[in-house]
Amino acid sequence: MKFKVVSRKLYDYVRYDLKEIAFPSSLPDPPHFKKRRKLTWKDRYYILKEASRLYAVSWVRDIGPELRPDDYKKSDDGADGLGGVDDKGKEKDPTTLEDLAARGGMETLRPALQRLYMTRASAYRDALKSFIEGYQEGVQEVRVKKEDFESQKHQDPTDSNKSI
Repeated sequence: MKFKVVSRKLYDYVRYDLKEIAFPSSLPDPPHFKKRRKLTWKDRYYILKEASRLYAVSWVRDIGPELRPDDYKKSDDGADGLGGVDDKGKEKDPTTLEDLAARGGMETLRPALQRLYMTRASAYRDALKSFIEGYQEGVQEVRVKKEDFESQKHQDPTDSNKSI
């Protein structure tokens, strides 16, 4: 009789519970959830086209209002919009790297970038060294305090035994 009960429980476990553990079923959608309709091939094409356009535009350094997504359409107040919305006579000075790139191209830009990255790497290395030294000093202080505490702890019971 017990063998039959145990085998039945084992069979139910393998049949229902183990299957749910190995391959869990997803929860049903909440009652307020509205399913979206499937997209047609035409809709998919338009979405892909718009996403590709926005991705291509994102590679432009200074995007004007005419290249922004639909919610940033340029206003019809007579401005050409090529230099931005509030570009009234303000000139942006090029950075050193931009200036080097404009003058000599990649040949002059590569050494400058190498110097820049080497200085950043050395600053990072120095900061990491100082952090490690500070960390080791802190660990050493904790060890000394722990040793002092343990030595005081060992001395106190002997002092109390001598006084009794």
